[in-house]
Amino acid sequence: MKKSLTLLALALGISTSFAQGLKSKKDEMILPEAGDWGLAIDANPFLQYAGNFFGKTTTNAAPTFNFFTTANTITGRYFTDAQTCYRGSLRIGLGGNTVREMEANRMMTAPASSANGFPTAEAMVENSWKSSNTTIGLAGGLEMRKGKTRLQGYYGGEVGIYMNMSKDKYTYGNTLAVNLVPTGPNQAQDVDVDASDEVGGSGNVVPGGPIFQGTILGSGDARITERKNGTVFSFGLRGFIGAEYFILAKMSIGGEFGWGLGMSSTGKSKTTYETTGNNGGSATNAVGSAEIEGAKNGGWALDTDGKNSVWGPTGTLRLNLYF
Repeated sequence: MKKSLTLLALALGISTSFAQGLKSKKDEMILPEAGDWGLAIDANPFLQYAGNFFGKTTTNAAPTFNFFTTANTITGRYFTDAQTCYRGSLRIGLGGNTVREMEANRMMTAPASSANGFPTAEAMVENSWKSSNTTIGLAGGLEMRKGKTRLQGYYGGEVGIYMNMSKDKYTYGNTLAVNLVPTGPNQAQDVDVDASDEVGGSGNVVPGGPIFQGTILGSGDARITERKNGTVFSFGLRGFIGAEYFILAKMSIGGEFGWGLGMSSTGKSKTTYETTGNNGGSATNAVGSAEIEGAKNGGWALDTDGKNSVWGPTGTLRLNLYF
């Protein structure tokens, strides 16, 4: 019995040594080793580029170096030994944008011409739209590998989250006002919402009546002062199994499938509007504002992988680079 166990251990040791010592004709290690890092990218552009050489007459465009996941996360591995590695995906994105536009000062109406007979420039004010967004994608897990040749199988588990938050803020040069007492010949009596408030064509001017639902009624429009979009949150916990084939030293093509729990939700949005109109049907005009909440949505599944996740489309081939 001891002799059999000794022979078995020796055989396993020889097999492991053979797998770990697999080298190319240039004496390069083919399989990843302890301390190696790995990077996964989408293999499809490279395979399409190679396939276009056969049976196609159109110009073959050069392949692109694409993110592997649809969430644009950077996906990689770190090997603690030849059969074990940690794997992870990461994205941290912060962004913002500002749009400014000039519009006429509706408090003042410019005279047709100045004293010397030349046209007088119209008084202008500034509208602005500031948008911002934050995106976080994070996943981590453990992977075990097996195989004696260029064909390597692997399996393991990982957990991941994905979040997106965004908001818009609008400021207007013309402050809404009603029933003003004119102090000069060029001052308007009322300053209402109109199409010139729509900064950057962003759709921030909307019909006023349906929005305010009886709080501030009027025939005019309403404009958005602030909009907080609902936070998008996704969570996944999965097991996976896959295989890869090393076409060159420390370069392989592979793919995987997974099964696990996935949950997603979109929080309530909050939008603040302002407009002018008659309050509750009274004859007196007023300036008013209201905050409207959007619906909250969500879902979950315990199943094989979906096609869009923080880990990337399942079943899609990936190109793995190790260094």
